[in-house]
Formats: sequence, structure tokens, C-alpha cells
Amino acid sequence: MEDGLFTLSNGRKAPAIAFGTWQVSGNKIREMLPLALDAGYRHIDTAYSYDNEDAIGEVLESYFSQGKLKREDIFLATKLWVTFLGKDDVRRAVDESLRRLMVDYVDLLMIHAPWGFKNRGDGTLFPQDEHGNFELENYDLRDTWRELERLVVAGKVKSLGLSNFNSVQVDLICHMAHVPPVCNQVECHAYLPQVELQEFCQKLGVLLSAFAPLGSPGRSEHLVTEGEPVLLQEPILEKIGSKYNKTPAQVLIRSLLQRGILVSVKSITPKRIEENIEVFDFALTVEDMQEIAKLRNDHRFFPFRQMYAHNCAHCTVHVTLRFN
Repeated sequence: MEDGLFTLSNGRKAPAIAFGTWQVSGNKIREMLPLALDAGYRHIDTAYSYDNEDAIGEVLESYFSQGKLKREDIFLATKLWVTFLGKDDVRRAVDESLRRLMVDYVDLLMIHAPWGFKNRGDGTLFPQDEHGNFELENYDLRDTWRELERLVVAGKVKSLGLSNFNSVQVDLICHMAHVPPVCNQVECHAYLPQVELQEFCQKLGVLLSAFAPLGSPGRSEHLVTEGEPVLLQEPILEKIGSKYNKTPAQVLIRSLLQRGILVSVKSITPKRIEENIEVFDFALTVEDMQEIAKLRNDHRFFPFRQMYAHNCAHCTVHVTLRFN
């Protein structure tokens, strides 16, 4: 990382901190995104399934038309949802995201996850049968990837990436790709540092990107487990932060950046939006990093194994679905 930027394997630059937008849609994102842009965020992380691409597009178009920013100032990342992994659906889905975002291209397009849901054709994001089970679909992600590569050639996408992929799935895509993935966005924080996955990805030139770097304190209630640890309340983070006059959140973000991990961080609190990007004026010591590493307990705030365990026999790349 240099000057707050990561150099991707294809030579393109990506701001090291992205403004995360999961669970922020409608008027709320119209209110929060300008605060983020004014605070200095230049990397926006969204997804088709977040239902906010249209609002983000409106805000960006306003900034562009007023001359506050140029399109090339913004690194815009979105994700291909798992109902659109069929090769006949990829281009239509990406075109729809571009239409919503009101741009001619996105800087990064990630496959949202390595499992597939049935595309009913009616916009249903989480199709379920009468018993409440997800309606799964078998896709071969190699076919999906080939379609994504065509969008790169067409100029609609500058870089391709993965999200929620384990090492087996990353390896499969990397070894068949003509346009290799530049990143893999996964849950990553002090409890779940993803050390082994990061080392594996680095060997393939894939940058690790972290979502939930603060333990996702604002996530949906159905994802909260009674009695689970609260990352931001760990005393060691407060202790380390006091040395630099920084918050526990800033310490967590800084620790990931120093490990060479891109960070996508979300807040809907104006003060925290500003604080979360104010992490380039201090550096953690080796001792600090060692103390933070002791927090590892491999706890997941997003237990996809529980949500999609029955998908193992239908893994999109025909390998056992295991998690990072």
C-alpha cells in the first residue's frame, strides 16, 4: 500500500478503504454517501443485492455534473448476484447495474458468492420453496467467468474479483482465467484474520479485501448470536488506541491495512464515517500487531455454513463447499 492505494495485479490502483453500503439504501444512502465523498472516500463498495445502486448513481451523477468529482476520481465496485450466474444472465445483470449506477463502466465487478440460487425471472433475490429452503441452482463458475471476461473486453468492467470464495474456488478460477481475479472479498477482522487464505491468495496475485472489519455491529438481527463476543469492546483495542488517540475501530482498520488487506467499512454515523478514513496518520508497532493477533478465535459474524450448508452437494464449481 502506498499513498492510501493498493496496486492490483493488473496494474490498476484501488483506494485502500472502501465506503461499504450494505443495508444502506434509499434516502439513507442519499444522505450518507455525500458525507463519505466529502470526507475523502473515493472507493464505493455496493452490490446488486444491496438495492442501492440507483441511489448511489444519483449521488455520483450529481457530483459529476456539478464538477465536484470526475468519474475517474471514483473507484466503483459492485457485485454479480447469485441468481445471475448463468452465462445467459451475466451480461443483462451487469448492464442493469450500469444503468442503475448511471455509469458506462465499473472499476471492479465481483462474483458475490460461489453458490447459486435459481433465477425465477421475477427479481427474487432469495428464492425459497414452500418449505422455506433456498431454491438452489447448479452453475459452473468457469462459464460465468468467461462471460465476465467478455465484459472486460467490451470496456464495461475494468477489473474482476471474487467474494466469499475459499481457496479451492479461488484456485479454480485463477487457473482457468484469461483475465485473473484481482481480489477476494471475505469476512475478515481480528477474530477471523484469514491469515491462511490471505497467504494462499497472495501467491496467486489476489488481494484480500475485508468486509465486516469491525465485527459488523449493525448487521441484521437474524445474524446475531446470543452471547457472541463484541469485537469493538475488546479492552486491548482501547488500550492500543489510547496511545495514538485513536478509537478501537481505527485501530482495527489500521491493523488490516498494515497486513496488506483492503478494507470495506460501513457506518451511518457522520462522525464515524470521518473517523474510519482517518487512519493514515499513525502506524501500529510490531508489538501492537502481535497483541491484536491474539484476539483470533475464528468466530464468524456471517455463518454462511449454517445458511447454505445444504448447498454442499450443489456447489457451483463441483467441489466440496468448505469455508476459507
